[in-house]
Amino acid sequence: MKKLYFFLLVCSLIGCKKEEPKKIPAAIGKAPEIILTDERKVEIDTAILSTFKSETLKQFYASSDNKTVWGNLEKRKYVLSQLKNADKLGLEPEDYKASQLLKFESRISSLNDANLATYDILLTYNFEKFLNHLYKGKLNPKTLYSDWDLDEKTFDVNNVLIKAFNKNKLDSIVDNIQPKSLTYKELIKSLEIINSFPDEDIKTIESLKKITVKDTNSALIAIKQKLLFWKDMSGKDSLTNIYDAKTFESVKKFQARHGLADDGVIGPGTISALNYSKERRKQQIIANLERWRWYPNELAENYFIINIPDYSLNVVENQDTTLVRNVVVGTSKRRTPVITSILKTVVFNPTWTVPPTILKEDVVPAMKRNRNYLAKKNITIYDTSGNVVDPQAWNENKPGNYRYIQSPGYNNSLGLMKILFPNHHSVYLHDTNHRNYFVRSNRSLSSGCVRVENPLELAKHILNDSVRFSKDRIDTIIASKKTMSFKINKKYALYQWYWTAWCKKNQLIFRADIYNLDSDLYSKLRH
Repeated sequence: MKKLYFFLLVCSLIGCKKEEPKKIPAAIGKAPEIILTDERKVEIDTAILSTFKSETLKQFYASSDNKTVWGNLEKRKYVLSQLKNADKLGLEPEDYKASQLLKFESRISSLNDANLATYDILLTYNFEKFLNHLYKGKLNPKTLYSDWDLDEKTFDVNNVLIKAFNKNKLDSIVDNIQPKSLTYKELIKSLEIINSFPDEDIKTIESLKKITVKDTNSALIAIKQKLLFWKDMSGKDSLTNIYDAKTFESVKKFQARHGLADDGVIGPGTISALNYSKERRKQQIIANLERWRWYPNELAENYFIINIPDYSLNVVENQDTTLVRNVVVGTSKRRTPVITSILKTVVFNPTWTVPPTILKEDVVPAMKRNRNYLAKKNITIYDTSGNVVDPQAWNENKPGNYRYIQSPGYNNSLGLMKILFPNHHSVYLHDTNHRNYFVRSNRSLSSGCVRVENPLELAKHILNDSVRFSKDRIDTIIASKKTMSFKINKKYALYQWYWTAWCKKNQLIFRADIYNLDSDLYSKLRH
């Protein structure tokens, strides 16, 4: 009867949700032996371990000779504290049965052997689940997005946990396994900051026209309330409907924090950002914490890091930011993929081959209207044998039977340079013939590749040879209009990632969620 009761109790505790517990990958290699102390120990029924469908859990208790391990009060208190406060790291305490475990703890002295074994197993199972989620995220990006290419992170949770357990260093394990990135640490701080804000009760701002300084508009009362709430405006305000100088400066501060043109003009973009509630911003921070757990925990010595929603590229070498560039990224229909790769080659005077999507959606309709469309763009049509095809002889019913190649030059779609790196999406970094785009605040305008501002300076920097690739030498190469490729000898990683929230000098920073990923990700994290 004891075994039957034990089995039913475990089933009830792990079956609170309809979904099965997430399988944790098996540990890498044999786990070290667990050093047990003199506290009360009872036998673990291996049949009960099997109900969790976790090889990791079986291996953990094999290392203790299938005996309970959490007899030490201080170790239990640490685990319970971490699970209870998981929300401070953007996780959900009840994903780890925090309240049920605390109930077990409250009556630990009266637990019979079967209940004590149950408690021990659940402590281990949920703490390892928590550690896995902290290290590599709760969700798998590969199952969520087809255009996210990130190496799957492996984590030998038993090895890490048992070593910390044996050395009485459990109090450092949670910090050690989290991402080391400053942005991630700032996001943890962001969560703390936003939790310090009071509850808000400010009505939705509605304004059909732009508001400029000295205007009178009834929406300004709610706008000022929002600015005061987020501390972009300080002190007291009479909350009039007049757009005065103080409000103007506060609006510019708010706009800068949100990546908007900080001109003080209150238009649709500013209204949209103002209408985000505290709760929605908090959810955005939590979604970004999950993303950062998908990324590599430690970054390379030298790297390019592109934040897609921030339209920015930073070159970092030996922990020092050496170059910053504005970039243009893909539209919501033609998204820039998330990629981790290695930069390989700089190509000067590139040709451009029209890709299938642009051919279908842009070129074919334009050619049907005007057969000279491609000629005006310096694009030559080739048949399968490599022969030039006259636009008038082009078969509009079989456009896929041709190659469409644009000659090198200043007005080439790739501009004067591109940087290649291995990926599955046929994307690269490149110059552009739309150089005026870089002054815009919204730069989600490309077909998926990342366009880089002042690319020749960037090429000179990364080729890192003042003789072979001086400014004069690069100018000569460009003037030749000949396509030339050069290997990048210095090793640079490329991190082309997506995050919409962080913190700087205790100020919350947000960017528009240009691909509408945040709310969906948060919803999946909580269900």
